[in-house]
Amino acid sequence: MTDQLAALTTIFTEFYYWVTVVLMFLIHVGFCMYEVGASRYKHHQHTLMKNTMLIPLVTVTWFLFGWWIYWAFPTGPGLAPSIMNESTALITDESAFSATWYTATSELMAINLGDHISGVFWAAFLLFSWTAASIVSGAIIERITTFAFGILAIAIGSVFWTIDAAWGWHFDGWMLKLLGYHDAYASGVIHAIAGGFALGVLVVLGPRIGKFSSSGEPRNIGPRNPWLVTVGLFLIYTGFWGFYAACNIPIFDLGPEYGMEGISYWTATNIYVTPTTLSGITFNFLMSLSGGLLAGYWIAKGDPFWTYSSGLAGVICASAGNDLYHPIQSMIIGMIGVVIAYKLHYWVERKFKIDDAVGAVAVHGYAGFVGLVICGFVLWGYPSSGYSVGAMWDGTTYATINPLGQFIGAIIMFVVLGLIPGYVIAKVLHGMGKLRIPREVEIAGLDYEMMEAAKEDEKAVSSATR
Repeated sequence: MTDQLAALTTIFTEFYYWVTVVLMFLIHVGFCMYEVGASRYKHHQHTLMKNTMLIPLVTVTWFLFGWWIYWAFPTGPGLAPSIMNESTALITDESAFSATWYTATSELMAINLGDHISGVFWAAFLLFSWTAASIVSGAIIERITTFAFGILAIAIGSVFWTIDAAWGWHFDGWMLKLLGYHDAYASGVIHAIAGGFALGVLVVLGPRIGKFSSSGEPRNIGPRNPWLVTVGLFLIYTGFWGFYAACNIPIFDLGPEYGMEGISYWTATNIYVTPTTLSGITFNFLMSLSGGLLAGYWIAKGDPFWTYSSGLAGVICASAGNDLYHPIQSMIIGMIGVVIAYKLHYWVERKFKIDDAVGAVAVHGYAGFVGLVICGFVLWGYPSSGYSVGAMWDGTTYATINPLGQFIGAIIMFVVLGLIPGYVIAKVLHGMGKLRIPREVEIAGLDYEMMEAAKEDEKAVSSATR
């Protein structure tokens, strides 16, 4: 980097994404605390272990093929020609931002001193992958085998959410071009798909023993440690700040992209290279969080578990358009999403006997789906991407944001890439006898062997000290 301004811009961007990764790690800490607080004591160690082991499983598979999927398939099955080597300078055959960045830009097992971006950008997306897997983890606690969860974590974390990100969370994605899809902070591409995937698994997995009475009425198996659930959710809120920032490009020259040749216009953009500001999304994040908390407190009649969870649901519902919404819009949209998610959760539970242990399908899946649809109406006619401004290919332009495109996008996220794959993989695992723990183990607790070993250790220590 010979130019000082270019060097400062690059180093600032590198540090920016590095900080977002550190903040997003708190999301995973929060999920661990949240799930342990929601589970019964006899399952605590297993709950923690599966959340721990998803880190290496998803990280290694994301490195080996997840990142490649994101850059290799934005145009889907040939649905829309790529602009990556035509209208932008972001991606070239030699760029670090490519499907083969780890082999094209550096020697194997060597740090490339000329590359300051791809590693931290890769890590930011990796933390999104952890989040997708953690969402599924919460819904299926207390009855899933460790083996099955590992397979499911890899599938959602390194394959299916990555496909939907390539299609709908990429400036070259076919869903932007043809549908006008817009999902700036991942109402759909992380949350709706993970919620749908979890629902597909739950259909096959079945409820926990004792969740439903002999007459089919659901019993409340509430959090065993409410303060741990509360702190966990507050950590997720905190990590969500980093999540929002990581969905932005911190500094980008929009002058050439908007036809202002020879003029620089530096600003932050969302992942679609549409102008936004950290100031604006700060307003909207806090207002959607507040709207969710208020609506959750009201609809759940002060129930602590749903109140805290509804803050997250409010943010998720408004996230699709929080790069462009007015703060009051964000608040109202968050409130609407919470009410719908809460009502749907209990309707699905009673109608289909689905046991979602932490309300993950509702908070992430239903709220994310609703948020996408609402975004289509509120932002109707806005550009789906910064590249909507000029002609992209064959003299045509990207479709603008619209209700139909957002609804189709929500179906793709929740059903096509979420619910169906989750159901199919769970069905295969069930057929192999690898999906659910045996009944006697569930009753005794997944930590039974660990607890028995601990008792023996205590006996040995007591005997030795007499």
